[in-house]
Amino acid sequence: MEVTDLYKKVKQLELKTLKLVNNLFSGEYQSAFKGRGMMFAEVRPYQYGDDVRSIDWNVTARYNQPYIKLFNEEREQTVMLCVDISRSGLFGSGNQRKLDLVAEISAVLALSAISNNDKVGMVLFTDRVEKIIPPRKGRRHVLRLIRELFSSEPQHSGTDISAGLDYVMRVIKKKSIIVLISDFQSKPYETSMKIANRRHELVPVQVTDPLEYELPNLGLLPLRDAETGETIMVDTSLPSVRKDYHERRQAYQKQLKETIRRYKIDMVNVQTNASYIRELMRFFQRRMTRL
Repeated sequence: MEVTDLYKKVKQLELKTLKLVNNLFSGEYQSAFKGRGMMFAEVRPYQYGDDVRSIDWNVTARYNQPYIKLFNEEREQTVMLCVDISRSGLFGSGNQRKLDLVAEISAVLALSAISNNDKVGMVLFTDRVEKIIPPRKGRRHVLRLIRELFSSEPQHSGTDISAGLDYVMRVIKKKSIIVLISDFQSKPYETSMKIANRRHELVPVQVTDPLEYELPNLGLLPLRDAETGETIMVDTSLPSVRKDYHERRQAYQKQLKETIRRYKIDMVNVQTNASYIRELMRFFQRRMTRL
């Protein structure tokens, strides 16, 4: 991609997602991802309606009138975007590739984080870690993240979610928010997800395309694996072929959902032919309800 085209694409995405963040997501993000705890701020005289459990009895005894302790939420957190940039992300049966949707969701979450004074970093992976951008604050930093997503050419084939998650866990010691964005067409990763969710707040976001669930009836088609380069001929006019394809995909999704449910992880599922806004809002609302 030419530099001018890249700049234009990043700028357009920034304007689009910034509007969404300001109007919708910033407040939802703040409510859904609470700070690490409460930090003592000051004491003040008790007022009618204050919680009596907040009374500071030492200060109350000293001044012979009730005082209460005030606390502020320790807000600052670290968000790590762990993003799958394997070649399967280049696929899209409509007007949008999976990678374009991944970039937009990453931009929304990163801008929501910095608007709440959180740091954002990013790890790009295929079947190994391809690029690391340490957590920082600021809009210019978010624009860099978006540029890297659009401009990074994967050097390796395949997908290994464990490679990305394990690296994040090695370099990020403090409890953080890990947003794992992938189509989840990967080598086994269940153990890494379980450990990551125990040490941090893990938010898996699955980005898929409708054609990955249903084969159209288009006769004899060459199907090429974007990651391995292998091409096979498939007769999509046969109902048995389309049925087998659909059942295999459904079985895989069922297994993924069972893994997510077993580890008590809340997943976001988005598709290239539908709006991700509703799914993200639902996710934030589920978190707020649980909190």
